[in-house]
Amino acid sequence: MPWAEEPYIVKEALPFVAVFATLTLLAAVSGMGGIAWVLFFATLGITAFFRNPHRTIPEDPKAILCPADGKILDVEDAPRDNLLAVPSRKISIFMSPFDVHVNRAPASGIVKRKTHIPGKFHVASRPEASRENERVEILIETPEGLTLGLVQIAGRIARRIVCYPGEGDAVQRGKRFGMIRFGSRVELFLPQEASVSVRPGQRVKEGETVMGYFP
Repeated sequence: MPWAEEPYIVKEALPFVAVFATLTLLAAVSGMGGIAWVLFFATLGITAFFRNPHRTIPEDPKAILCPADGKILDVEDAPRDNLLAVPSRKISIFMSPFDVHVNRAPASGIVKRKTHIPGKFHVASRPEASRENERVEILIETPEGLTLGLVQIAGRIARRIVCYPGEGDAVQRGKRFGMIRFGSRVELFLPQEASVSVRPGQRVKEGETVMGYFP
């Protein structure tokens, strides 16, 4: 899984940083000092957006890890016709433009299904974003035979979802599997057998906050 390696700035930053750094240099050599400083700080901001800080992964193998930085919007029951196709629990996380946008696997397992669904670009914190926005859905089956679901949802500004693993690939808990650019939403579907240990309004960190526990 070369995409799961942990550089502090992920490779997706390179085209953006290169463009802004080049514009900064051109403005500086052209004598446009004020614009050069603005572009310099914009370059720093873009670089910071693609940061991938070190996270301390909880050792308990039954702990289900947070897939995204941000704020818990809802913890709710999901009906039978949801991503898992059985009654489950859905945890929604809103990622603002200032949050880390790398996504990490909540549990180790095999990607049994991956689906890209085109859609709209509502503000990601709005309820209709969950149903109508463009998204990528994956199902992960753990070695114990439990299944959980992950949905990466694009927002009004975020128009690019990156999800590296394909069907049949293995993911490792706490390791990155993708990201969403510039403000978005991630939803985690847990089987009924799992407990939930987070609440709406709580700030969470990907790869570090425990969302719940497998039985």
